[in-house]
Amino acid sequence: MANTPTGIWPLIPYADPKAGIRFLVDAFGFEETLVVPGDDGKIAHAELRWPNGGGVMIGTCEPGHPFAKPKGSAGLYVVTDKPDDLYERAVAAGAEVILAPEDKDYGSREFAVRDPEGNSWSFGTYAGS
Repeated sequence: MANTPTGIWPLIPYADPKAGIRFLVDAFGFEETLVVPGDDGKIAHAELRWPNGGGVMIGTCEPGHPFAKPKGSAGLYVVTDKPDDLYERAVAAGAEVILAPEDKDYGSREFAVRDPEGNSWSFGTYAGS
């Protein structure tokens, strides 16, 4: 798959952004491209790129923050050309299995897992039409 830029960068909430970043890199293969520390030593902003194009931003669960979302409230679908390999990697890193890899009637092979903070991640070969 070509590395295609995208104008959509979902914001994923994490109560522990540093641990969230480590998990996304280790379990799924996201690439840490930007981490901006805040004055308080916490992460003020972070971006992780997906090797096949696009990426995610790391958000917060802190009450009172204008972009805060509840812990575990994100749900994403990510295109991959190797879902079975990625599934094994995710499970080895501690992802909770929602759906083991399976072939779908619309031609995709996909699986779904939860990260340690409860966000749901679906990965599959379907890239849209």
